[in-house]
Amino acid sequence: MDLEKIIPAIALIAVLILVLPGFIKSNSRKKLFFKNLSIWAIIIFTVMIFLTLINK
Repeated sequence: MDLEKIIPAIALIAVLILVLPGFIKSNSRKKLFFKNLSIWAIIIFTVMIFLTLINK
């Protein structure tokens, strides 16, 4: 694995660790939590697809 792939992955994991506790605390109801989680999943998948298309 190249260093160009490892460093951004570590940065994303670090951001996730910093944001996740506040995200869970602010979404104490299950319905709201899963709604927000699905919105974030859609955003992340869209960005990943977009970056994949750009890099090819």
